[in-house]
Amino acid sequence: MAVSADDLSAPLGQKPARTKRRFRLPFTGTQAAATALGTLLLGFAGVAVFHKDPMGGEPVARVPIKPPETAAAQKSAATPPVDVKHGMPDIARTADAPGQKTITIIDGSSGARQNVVVATDGSEGASSEAPPVMAGIDQKLLEQSRYGMVPIAAGGLKPVNVYAAGSEAERARAMKTPSIAIVIGGLGVGAAKTNEAIMKLPPAVTLAFTPYGSDPAKLVERARAQRHEVLLQLPLEPFDYPDNDPGPQTLLASATPEQNIDRMMWHLSRFQGYVGVGNFMGARFIATDTAMQAVAREANKRGLALFDDGSSSRSVAPAAAEALGMPFARADVTIDAAPNSAEIDKALSRLEGLAKERGFAVGAASALPISIEKIGTWAKTLESRGIMLVPLTTAMLKSKSS
Repeated sequence: MAVSADDLSAPLGQKPARTKRRFRLPFTGTQAAATALGTLLLGFAGVAVFHKDPMGGEPVARVPIKPPETAAAQKSAATPPVDVKHGMPDIARTADAPGQKTITIIDGSSGARQNVVVATDGSEGASSEAPPVMAGIDQKLLEQSRYGMVPIAAGGLKPVNVYAAGSEAERARAMKTPSIAIVIGGLGVGAAKTNEAIMKLPPAVTLAFTPYGSDPAKLVERARAQRHEVLLQLPLEPFDYPDNDPGPQTLLASATPEQNIDRMMWHLSRFQGYVGVGNFMGARFIATDTAMQAVAREANKRGLALFDDGSSSRSVAPAAAEALGMPFARADVTIDAAPNSAEIDKALSRLEGLAKERGFAVGAASALPISIEKIGTWAKTLESRGIMLVPLTTAMLKSKSS
C-alpha cells in the first residue's frame, strides 16, 4: 500500500485531510493569439515612445506636385490678345513673348484683322525704359520727365511751328488756294506698312504714329527725313474698353486728370519731332469733357496742336481746343471707312468738293495698302484740278484764319 506524504503528517487515529487538486488548462490557440497581440501592442508603444515623429500618428497622404507656372505663362494664359477696331489686313496670330503684348486690330467695316505686337513692362503694360533723343530735334524744346524727354514750348518757340512741314512760300500760296490735308494713322506698329506709307505718299501727307512697335523713333526719323509732318496718336478709351483695348497706358475717362497726364507723359516720351497729338480710338474718352479738357490743356502748354480723327460724333475736342485758342483740326471725311477702290474714290471726291466750297478740307485714313495706293495716285493729279495738298498744320492755319 502506498503511503503519501499526507498520510505520514496526519495525527494518529485520524484520516488525512484531502486537498483539491488544481488543474492547468492546456496551452490553446486563443492564448497564442492573445500573446502575439500583446507583443505587437508593446512594439507599437515602444515605437511611439522612442521614435520622434512630428506628425505623431496623423494620417499622411502623398500627392504629386507640379512646378509652379511662371508669371509670364500665367499672364499669357489669362490675358488673351485684345481686339481694336482700326482697319488693317489679317495676319496669323502668334504667342506673346515675355515683355510683349499682342493687339488685334479689326476693320470696323470689313472685319479684316491684323495682329500687332507692342512692348509691355508686365504691370502697366508698357516699357519704362526711356528712349534716346532722336536726331534733328531742337534740345531747347525738350524737358526731362520720369519716362524720358518730352516736348515743351520755350522762348517763344513751339513744336507745332518748329516741326511743321512745308515752306513759308507754300503756306502763303495755300492761303489763296483750295487745300486738302490728309492724315494717315496707325503707323509705327508695322515697319513694312509704315515704310510703304513714308516712301509712297507725297511729303505733304501728314503721318500719325502710335507710340508702340519695336522702334517707332527710327521710323519717325525716316518719315521726317522724307519731309513728312508727324503726329503722335494717344490711345484713348473706347466705349467697349477693355474688350477693345487701344494698347498699354491707355488714357481712361474714369481716371483722374493727374493719372491721365502721367500716362500721357509716357506716350509723349516715346519719340520726338511731332507737331501735335491726335486720338487713337477713344470714343468714350473724347466725349468726356473733364478728361478731354485735361489732355488739351497739357498739349497746349507744351506747344502742341490737337487733331481729332472725326470718328466720334460726340467729340468735345473742338470745344476744348477753341476754349484754349490752340491749333486744331478735325477730319471731315474718313477716306477708307469702306476700304475698297470705289468708296475711296468717292471719299476723295467729297474732300475736293469741301475744299472748293470753304477753302480747305481734312481727310483721315489708315495705312491700308489700298488706301496708300489710291491716295498716292490721286495726289499726282490734284493740282491739275486747282487744289493743293498741304500738311495738317497748314490746314490748321487756314481754319484759324477763316
